[in-house]
Amino acid sequence: MSRKTKDELLHDHNHDGVDRRGFLKCMAWAGTGAFCVIKGGVLNSYSLSRLSEMNPADAKGELSFVQISDSHMGFNKPANPDVAATLQAAVAKINALSTPPEFLLHTGDISHLSKPEEFDTVDQILKSATAKDVFFVPGEHDVLNDDGKQYLDRYGKGAQGNGWYSFEKKGVHFIGLVNVMNLKAGGLGTLGQNQLEWLEKDVKHLKSSTPIVVFAHIPLWAVYPEWGWGTEDSAQAISYLKKFGSVTVLNGHIHQTMQKVEGNVTFHTATSTAFPQPKPGEAPSPGPMKVPAEQLRSLLGITDVNFVRGQHALGIIDANLG
Repeated sequence: MSRKTKDELLHDHNHDGVDRRGFLKCMAWAGTGAFCVIKGGVLNSYSLSRLSEMNPADAKGELSFVQISDSHMGFNKPANPDVAATLQAAVAKINALSTPPEFLLHTGDISHLSKPEEFDTVDQILKSATAKDVFFVPGEHDVLNDDGKQYLDRYGKGAQGNGWYSFEKKGVHFIGLVNVMNLKAGGLGTLGQNQLEWLEKDVKHLKSSTPIVVFAHIPLWAVYPEWGWGTEDSAQAISYLKKFGSVTVLNGHIHQTMQKVEGNVTFHTATSTAFPQPKPGEAPSPGPMKVPAEQLRSLLGITDVNFVRGQHALGIIDANLG
């Protein structure tokens, strides 16, 4: 089926479905903040208010980076009439972190309508972050009208296909995937055969002890398929990663924090810096959710990720903008 039209994207916001098969999972809705570490396949989570109870060695790693997502620059509806201000607040939060991140990952929907001035504004705001390197993947709002040509010209130089790529940082292998180019019925994401074949080749030579971080816009697990919150062919992609001892999959798109652990794979979705969306199934459809102005920034946020060599998984802290 063809990708949704601009009007359809403005009307709703596609996302993934809730897994009901009994996998271990935790959910902290709307950026309440949690530090998550997996040891031996068991998820341990700590609220931000209880981090003082942790062993400091668990909170600081050899590699630190921040995920931001869904800045939706250009959006100006009542759910948040000033998305530039909340993105600036996110950058201020990043700059105040006790461990400065080495780089940022932006997991898509940089813009709201793929307009040049929207991308320009985000680029300008992110220049004020202490971390100067930013790695992007597109959201569906970034590839309207031109099949992502403008996105690729700005952020995809040297990437493969529609913008997928990989890179190494301090022994961690990062993989940026694109699952928004050919949305399926209901808005489900898809990777496509060319990208899946590339992914299989990309990880084939890596040792099983290599920590893997995958990042894409639409979740790679079924959060809520009825709203398009999932990726149709994600199981095949994950099958190529099962040999690795530590795999972290970071996504955006659903504008709230949800997490699932399946074997050696931790799935984590980030809050938006622009506006919240309803919990899965608690509204007729997904889309911008208006809340009282004094609550808005508590429902937006960033994700701080730390790698500690020798541990089974990355430490993940969600922080809201309140």
